[in-house]
Amino acid sequence: MRARLRGVAAVLAGLCLLAGPAACGKAAGVREPGGPGSAGALKIGVLLPDNTSRLYHFDKPLIEKKIHQLCPECTVEVVSAEHDVATQQQQMDAMITKRVRVLILDAVDSKSLRSPVESARAAGIPVVAYDRLVEGPVSAYVSFNGKRVGELQGEALLQALGDKARGAQIVMMNGDSTDPNSAWFQQGALDVLRGKVKIGKSYETAGWRPENANSNMSAAISALGAGHIDGVYSANDGLAAGIISALEAAKISPLPPVTGQDAELAAIQRIVTGDQYMTVYKPFTPEAGTAAAMAVALGRGKKLDGITTHTVNSPTTRGIPAVLLTPVSVTVHRIKDTVVKDHMYTIEQICTPKFASACQKAGLTR
Repeated sequence: MRARLRGVAAVLAGLCLLAGPAACGKAAGVREPGGPGSAGALKIGVLLPDNTSRLYHFDKPLIEKKIHQLCPECTVEVVSAEHDVATQQQQMDAMITKRVRVLILDAVDSKSLRSPVESARAAGIPVVAYDRLVEGPVSAYVSFNGKRVGELQGEALLQALGDKARGAQIVMMNGDSTDPNSAWFQQGALDVLRGKVKIGKSYETAGWRPENANSNMSAAISALGAGHIDGVYSANDGLAAGIISALEAAKISPLPPVTGQDAELAAIQRIVTGDQYMTVYKPFTPEAGTAAAMAVALGRGKKLDGITTHTVNSPTTRGIPAVLLTPVSVTVHRIKDTVVKDHMYTIEQICTPKFASACQKAGLTR
């Protein structure tokens, strides 16, 4: 019996040599577990920077849903780094050790995650940079056009200032200097604002933290004077919350127009009351869906020609296949036809009893 089995094995080995390794695996009923494009179930890792922002509450379920629509047999593992670089580095290493087929990464810090991205590439695991471009050899990138985000913010601020814009003095509260998106937003805003308003103070906000924006704004008020701030460019809604708190603490009334980004519920409510002038809404469904499509395609060993529409460069990598989506400006008159229409929030969620009167004035009724 053993002699006969050895004979069969020899015949199969000979056939494998003739037909090639791929046919050999199929003939023997063996499936390569980790190779791109193999027929095994794909395991996709999703690494998010926190579990409190819209990325976790909105994007995460959308990414999971789209992956399972495109690939019912796929499994998805989602982890949050709680804003900690070291935690996200460890999570990346763990995913690589588990031999996930592809990674979707929204990096806490674009520079610090370069080494894990390089490790993933060495292990044959493609990385899709999500919402923020990370350094290292990423395979694809999906986000919104950051320059256009800044332009929308700058345009809205000029609109709010109206005829007073020419002699107006503003404060610029930019994001974290280590985040490439921050520079992108700032450049777009400066392209619109430069030469049209005076920039009294400009800050880089460490960690995108509202408390740091609050401290910076308090410093700006002390330096410029409470009566000499006509508007505030705020890179996102979290910073806007800290800025507005500082303005209120200084008893500045009426509040100057303040911009934002991300369409957070608290920001939408501040827009309803007039405390914040605008936010930038980035429809999450197409971003999440694109990331899912990229991940499934890369996991199956396919090219992204039918998905990507642009290429972008990072400090380390040129010609990264990318999709850059279009952001939307939201002022009080556009809440209903943007975030409500897209089912991000219901009117009931926005117009709690505290905001009922302001909602009535803004025309936000059921």
